[in-house]
Amino acid sequence: MDRLRPRNRAVFSGFTNAEIEKMEKLLREPTGGSLGKEFYQKLARSFNYSSGRAGKPIIKWTEIESWFQTRLQDSPQVPSSELMVPKCKEGETMQHPSELEFEARSSKDGAWYDVEAFLAHRFLSTGEAEVHVRFVGFGADEDEWINIKTSVRQRSIPLESTECSNLKMGDPVLCFQERRDPAIYYDAHIVEIQRRMHDIRGCRCLILIRYDHDNSEERVRLRRLCRRSRS
Repeated sequence: MDRLRPRNRAVFSGFTNAEIEKMEKLLREPTGGSLGKEFYQKLARSFNYSSGRAGKPIIKWTEIESWFQTRLQDSPQVPSSELMVPKCKEGETMQHPSELEFEARSSKDGAWYDVEAFLAHRFLSTGEAEVHVRFVGFGADEDEWINIKTSVRQRSIPLESTECSNLKMGDPVLCFQERRDPAIYYDAHIVEIQRRMHDIRGCRCLILIRYDHDNSEERVRLRRLCRRSRS
């Protein structure tokens, strides 16, 4: 899967190390406010009035804007937000974000879809981060801005027959809802488990789940369930 390529343009390179460190920190940990003209102007004034810029050329706010836009375009597909990276237990090996696969919840139907690419990201005036998502199997006309904290997570994993014994009431799952056309995935919780003997076909247990988006209930087989990633 190809990544977006940055535009070929000259970028101001006269920033001091301290200024670059400051901008990198703001890029990773926004303190609120969108990356707009007022943000760049305020940062330019801060740099120009600092002792570290004494005797050096004055920085234009447009040069700071260019730096941020270039850094955003040069970023990998996976946003550099700690909200995107699942926490691991002691002794586990942490995967690099570029090796992870993600899913995102569409605001159009509340269902979860696999992410093909993160095209860009931005920060709202509330300080919340959003990513511009391209879904697997969909074109650009279906791209959406998605809230990272509430609607993006590591991809859910289909449950294996051997895992049914570990399930319990209240567990969160992602369920393949077959009654819709096309069939799609919705968040749900386990309400009840009717345990049955397994056979050559695998798990024969019946699991009653309740969908989070409309509180409707359905009895399903294990093959329709996925284990949701830790938030």
